[in-house]
Amino acid sequence: MFQKNVVLGLVTSKFPTLEDAEIIKRRLKEASEDIPLENLSLSPQCCFASTEEEQWNKIKHVIKISQDVWRNN
Repeated sequence: MFQKNVVLGLVTSKFPTLEDAEIIKRRLKEASEDIPLENLSLSPQCCFASTEEEQWNKIKHVIKISQDVWRNN
């Protein structure tokens, strides 16, 4: 049984452009080949360098991708 949780910082906080959700989902799927999906989490990288509005857009993007991945599995 896998006892650890792993948080993947797959969403950059340095640029306001939203990453392609399908690429992030693919990377999560790749990680789940080694670590059970229930032990994985998605996160933005630390220290936002963009505006407050862009920060919230990134966080909403992370939430949407997470809902898609974990609700469908």
